[in-house]
Amino acid sequence: MPGWSTGDIPDQSGRVAVVTGANSGIGLVTARELARKGARVVLACRSEARGNAAVDRLRAELPEARVELGRLDLGDLASVREFAAGFPYERLDVLVDNAGVMALPYGTTADGFETQFGINHLGHFALTGLLLPALLAAPGARVVVVSSGMHALANIDMNDLNSEHRYRRWIAYARSKTANLLFTHELARRAAAHGTGLVAAAAHPGYAATNLQTTGPLAEGRRAAERLVRIANRVVAQPAEAGALPILYAATEPGVRPDSFTGPHIAMWRGAPAPSWRAPWTLDDAAGQRLWAASEELTGVTYGALTA
Repeated sequence: MPGWSTGDIPDQSGRVAVVTGANSGIGLVTARELARKGARVVLACRSEARGNAAVDRLRAELPEARVELGRLDLGDLASVREFAAGFPYERLDVLVDNAGVMALPYGTTADGFETQFGINHLGHFALTGLLLPALLAAPGARVVVVSSGMHALANIDMNDLNSEHRYRRWIAYARSKTANLLFTHELARRAAAHGTGLVAAAAHPGYAATNLQTTGPLAEGRRAAERLVRIANRVVAQPAEAGALPILYAATEPGVRPDSFTGPHIAMWRGAPAPSWRAPWTLDDAAGQRLWAASEELTGVTYGALTA
C-alpha cells in the first residue's frame, strides 16, 4: 500500500456507486475520483442546493463524468426510504456510507434518535439494508463504512444507545463510530455466511480538514473553538484529497478483505492507506449481533437475504 494514490484506482467503467455526504470534503473527493475512473456516481446529499452545486462542480471539472444528485437525509428514515425506493439502477457496485456529524450538542433526528447515533449509524444501517437487493445484484459489490480512529474513546452502551442517561458529545461520537465498525463486522459475517460475495469493509480518513470539525462549534456559537479548529485544520490536518484515499482504497482496490479497516499509515493520522488498528470491542461477534438486532428494531429495516 505505500505510495498508493488515486492513480492506482482500477477502471470503474460500467460500475454504479452511491456516496453519501458527497457535496463536500471527503465525500466529494471520493465521488470525483470514482467518476474520473468511469463510474456512474450518485451523490446522496441532504441539501439539494449544495448537492446540485457539487454536481455542477464535478461536471465542470470532468465534462465526461456521469454524476447525478440523490436527495437523502440520513436523519429522517422517511427520506432514506424514499431515496432507496427511487434508486434508478438495478445494480449497485459501490456504496460508500460516508456522511456524518461530529461532537454536536445534544439533539434528536426526525425519528427521535440521538443525532450522532441516528445519522452516523442508524441512517446508514437503514440505507444499506434497503439497497441490499441492488448490491447483491452486482457481483463483488462493496459497502465501505466510514468510521474514525476516535472510535477508540468508547464502546457502545447497549443500555443507552441514544445517550439518554448522560450525554457527552465526544463519547456519543465515539460510540457512533464504534457502531460503524460493529455494523461492518456483522455485515461482513452475514455476507460470508450466505455466500453472497458482498464485501463489507471500513475505512477512516485520519485527521483530514473538512467541514465536519467546525459544525459543532458553529451550532453552539463557540467562536473561539471554531477558530482553533480552523487553525488546526490549516496547520496540522491533511487535505480532504489525502483523507479520501483510504476510503477509495477500500472501495476499489482488488482483494480488499471483508471487515478490514483501512486508514492513513502514519499513526492513523495521515499518509498513504494501510491496515489500521481497531479496538477489540469492534470485533465482538455477540456485540455486533446485539447491535444489529437493536438497529433492525429501531429502524424497521431488515436484511431479508442476509437474515441470520
